[in-house]
Amino acid sequence: MIDFRDPQKPVVTPVDAEFHGYNLCVVNTGGSHADLTPDYAACTSEMKSIATFFGKGFLGEVSENEFYSSLSSMRHLGDRALLRGIHFFSDNERVLKQVEALENGNISSFLELVIESGRSSFAYLQNVYSPQNPQEQGLTLALALSERILAGCGAWRVHGGGFAGTILAFVPHDKKETYREKMNEVFGEGCCHYLNVSKNGGRQLTTDTRKVSAD
Repeated sequence: MIDFRDPQKPVVTPVDAEFHGYNLCVVNTGGSHADLTPDYAACTSEMKSIATFFGKGFLGEVSENEFYSSLSSMRHLGDRALLRGIHFFSDNERVLKQVEALENGNISSFLELVIESGRSSFAYLQNVYSPQNPQEQGLTLALALSERILAGCGAWRVHGGGFAGTILAFVPHDKKETYREKMNEVFGEGCCHYLNVSKNGGRQLTTDTRKVSAD
């Protein structure tokens, strides 16, 4: 868990998590990021406009109560900006609940929160497809298919900055091949990338660190 309240000194809290029974899968839905710079910039500028309304530099410096009590006074900033602010505050709270669920080994609760966070991204942050090109919705399609395959037994959400590219899915072991096959049918062979996350976290791989054990 990383707290970016001070961007120069982010607070990193390790979370010991085991996703027993599940595979982490990143699905590449295709689509180009080439023309998406205005979409990414709008997310930042719109939330920044809320911070500026309160005389702050960042939305994280604004209290949630202040935000909600001032909604009617901020409509001139645009309703999408307010929706993105709602996502910001709710997802920050959701992260704390996710960490608690992982620390308690409550994977089912964690997965429910992953889905909830993804739906908030779709409805409020609105970063699943570009309003410049509503006919291209690879992420939306991948999420819809994932819900059809994994509902009640897994989780799915947009991954990364959104608008195009990848989704993240938590796939039960017994649905691993089915999920891969269904996604390949729509997005092409090799679109599914199943991952293993090292307990050591991110690190640079060298010849020494890539030695293979015979065990």
